[in-house]
Amino acid sequence: MNLCKICKIRRPRRRCPGVDGDICSLCCGTEREITVSCPLECEYLREARLHEKPNDLPDEYPNKDVRITDDFLSTHEGLLTILSISLANACASKPEMIDYDVREGLEALIQTYRTLESGLIYETKPANPLAAYLSSELQQTVKDFNERMQAAEMPAIRDTVVLGVLVFLQRMEIHHNNGRRKGRAFMSFLSNSFPRRQPEPAVQL
Repeated sequence: MNLCKICKIRRPRRRCPGVDGDICSLCCGTEREITVSCPLECEYLREARLHEKPNDLPDEYPNKDVRITDDFLSTHEGLLTILSISLANACASKPEMIDYDVREGLEALIQTYRTLESGLIYETKPANPLAAYLSSELQQTVKDFNERMQAAEMPAIRDTVVLGVLVFLQRMEIHHNNGRRKGRAFMSFLSNSFPRRQPEPAVQL
C-alpha cells in the first residue's frame, strides 16, 4: 500500500515537490517549511500563505533608533524599489535561501553602513555564505545606483539614506517572517511584489 513519504503511516493525499513524493495532508501542514524546504511555486504553500497573518513588530527589534517615516519612503522610493528588486533577484537565484538568511544579510549590511556613519570604513561580513552573498549583491546595487546618479550629474545617495532603506527592508522581513525554521514568507512577498527582473535606472533620491 502506498504510504505518505514523510510519516510512513497515513495514505498520501497530495504531491509534495519538496520531498519529491506523495504525502498526507497532516504532514503537509505540520512539516511545511519546518523539515521540508517548500518551493515557492508549490500550490499548497501558496494556499497556506493566504491564511498567514503578518507580524506586528515586537517591542524590541533591531535598529529601533533609526526613524523611518512615510515622507522618507516617498522621497527615496527610487532607491527602495531598486534595492527591493535586487533583493528579490538575489533570493530567487539561491533556491536554498530562507528568510533568516535574508535577515542576517541585511543586518550585516546595516552594521556596515552604521560604521560608515561614524566615519570609519569597516565591512561586516556574515559567516553564513548565503547571507554574505545577499549582502554583496545589495552593496553592488548601491554602487551601480550611485554610478547612474553620477552619470546623470546628480549627487550620490547618502549613506544615511541607504541605511534607512535597509532598515525598512529589515523591518519588512520581520513583519512577514512566519517563524518556521525553513520559512520563506518574506521571500514569497518579494517574489509577488517584484517579479524577477533587472533593476531599472532611477534618478529619484
